[in-house]
Amino acid sequence: MSTRGINFLERWLANNIPETTKADVISVDELTHKLIADAKALGIKRGEIDEEVDSLYRTILDAIVNLE
Repeated sequence: MSTRGINFLERWLANNIPETTKADVISVDELTHKLIADAKALGIKRGEIDEEVDSLYRTILDAIVNLE
């Protein structure tokens, strides 16, 4: 388990999903790429995040839906 990975993911979701984001494939894909790039910039590997969630796509989609 990666505490660093899940902490990053939770903070990132709270700070990087605009309230106007639509729950569609393109928005989720764009946010996924941004999340991975931001993690990489901090030295966090995608595997550290992936091991904490069943699906990164589903996690981001759920975060969008919960804002609506």
